[in-house]
Amino acid sequence: MTTSLPGLSAELYPFTSQFHRQSAGHRLHYLDEGPATGLPVVMVHGNPTWSFYYRELVRGLADRHRCLVVDHIGCGLSDRPPDDSYNYTLASRIDDLEHWLTAVCPEGLVDLVVHDWGGAIGLGWAIRHPERIRRLAVLNTAAFNMPRDKRLPRSLGFARTWLGSQMIQRFNAFSGIAARVGSSKPLAPEVRKGLTAPYRGSPDRRLATLRFVQDIPLKPSDPAWPVLKEIETGLASLADREILIGWGAKDFVFDDVILAHWKRIWPGARVAYFDQAGHYVLEDAAEELVPMIRDHLTPDRQAA
Repeated sequence: MTTSLPGLSAELYPFTSQFHRQSAGHRLHYLDEGPATGLPVVMVHGNPTWSFYYRELVRGLADRHRCLVVDHIGCGLSDRPPDDSYNYTLASRIDDLEHWLTAVCPEGLVDLVVHDWGGAIGLGWAIRHPERIRRLAVLNTAAFNMPRDKRLPRSLGFARTWLGSQMIQRFNAFSGIAARVGSSKPLAPEVRKGLTAPYRGSPDRRLATLRFVQDIPLKPSDPAWPVLKEIETGLASLADREILIGWGAKDFVFDDVILAHWKRIWPGARVAYFDQAGHYVLEDAAEELVPMIRDHLTPDRQAA
């Protein structure tokens, strides 16, 4: 059964909770839905979401795919270690994903779906194991350092200040605000509650959301900078895969500048551009995007 969370609708999130013990002992929560023999689809979320974000895609794929959906450490239903027992950095996140996948899906081809920070994390794992990647679905994300013609949005800049960090960790500002501005249309109250449920309560429940913001690299000396540089270099190893880019046009962070960079990296990718969708593109455009991803990941299709 799913671990209980105040405000989380069992109807919206009817999945069975699974847990994996990471090397440092922290429990990582994940979903493993659909037939065990189905082609695995690994879904990697960003900040400040969790596996709940992929609920409609799991519903749309679980009749034939094995859906593996992770909650990063400090997020969703996973453990929330303090700074002195976990390093909240991009490098750690990629190592976590590798440790988990080595345990639950150690071999064979997988499809990968990524969003927000999940792009850097999931594709960071993918360039270590390009032989395991069959197809990709990339949703409003980046896996490279900021292009020269892109600036950090003011809202994220503020979130990195002392006052901004206090609002994120003490008052749940990041998760709460994202649930209202991350989509272009108002979300149903139960959906907003589901998105924010893991981050309510004491400040320690929001440490990961703060550390994600603080880990955004702005200069080469920042810890995530060389990691992202390595990932971008490795993306060429995936260019011959079938790639679907699903893009919400009304995303003020991952905007058309970021999309243009993706097109330069993967000129052969198919782009589904949703004019009226925001950063939470799976919330705004699920009716179109979920069937599109389902078709893209059809098991019996042959790669070109």
